[in-house]
Parts: sequence; structure tokens; C-alpha cells
Amino acid sequence: MNTVTVPANYKPTEKEPYMNPVMLEYFRHRLQHWKQDIVKEADEMLHELQHEGGLQEPDIADRASVETEVALELRARDRQRKLISKIDEALDRINRGEYGYCEETGEPIGVKRLEARPVATLSVEAQERHERKERTQRDERE
Repeated sequence: MNTVTVPANYKPTEKEPYMNPVMLEYFRHRLQHWKQDIVKEADEMLHELQHEGGLQEPDIADRASVETEVALELRARDRQRKLISKIDEALDRINRGEYGYCEETGEPIGVKRLEARPVATLSVEAQERHERKERTQRDERE
């Protein structure tokens, strides 16, 4: 197993060697905790949905309100499921030694971007190119 210890209050910086063992372990812990929080929140949401019983509301407006809430919760749960998948992919990239590098260019994604979005797979420049290409394709279809 991993023997690298992350010091208390550690924050990765641009000054240290990129994706050194401590930095990688920091991001591994961060991703694992994020995933645990999402799973816990999803379990609580599921528990609430199962015990709400609002779908038996006699008033049609109350029932419609509860059904809308349930639909929103289910959509949120689907987004959480997709995010968990991205977190798992990021953890796999850490294990393969590919984490923190752009899938498109192989260049470092950067500490600041990974702090903001630990599941990022593209550098800022590659992400901007990707978004411009999507906009152009969307505009051509319209």
C-alpha cells in the first residue's frame, strides 16, 4: 500500500516538483474524501425519498410538488453518479501515473486547475479549444 504521508495543512504549490509523491497522495485523499461525501449524501437522499411517503398525498397540488422534488432529487443523483465515475477515473489515473497531465497534449494541467477541479483531464488551453470546437459544431447545426 502507499507509504507516503501528507503533512497536516499541506497545499500543493507551483514551486514544488509537479506530481511528486506527496502531491499525488494529497489529490488521492482529496478525491477519496469527495467520493465518500457524495456517496453519503446520496444514501441520505435515498433514505429521505424512501421514507417521505409524499406520493400518497391526497391533495393533487401537494402530490405534484412532491413529485417535482423527487424528479429533481433523481436528476441530482444521476449527476452524482456521473461525478463518482469521473472521480474513479481520476483515481485510476493516479494509480497509472497519468494524473495531472492533459489527455490531449500530455502537458501538466496545473496545480491551480486541479485544486479547482480535481477530476480535470484537460489543460485550460485544451479545454478552451474543446469548448470552441463544440460551439462551432453547435452553431453549424443550427
